[in-house]
Amino acid sequence: MFATRALARSLAPLGDRILVRRAAKEVQTAGGIYLPSDKTKSPNEGEVVAVGPGIRDVSGNLHTPTLKAGDSVLLPEYGGSKIEVDGDEMYLYREDDILGKFSG
Repeated sequence: MFATRALARSLAPLGDRILVRRAAKEVQTAGGIYLPSDKTKSPNEGEVVAVGPGIRDVSGNLHTPTLKAGDSVLLPEYGGSKIEVDGDEMYLYREDDILGKFSG
């Protein structure tokens, strides 16, 4: 018979695209009250998983992204392309769409 094996896939973004894993939803308030899953908002922060090589301008100069893998970023409430890689839900954003980077 045929032996099956798990395929591990990775995704390398192209251009100025940034692959982000959003933070987990809050299910408990600071006071200890548990929230139903349909009432929780998607958090507006995440962690950069992978970064594309950058984008070229009209004169051919490569502009590399300012973000790198592992950075914590502030995301817009809407936007990004939702994808699934090896069972993990991630989002692809253009670098211009990301609102900010957390320091510290």
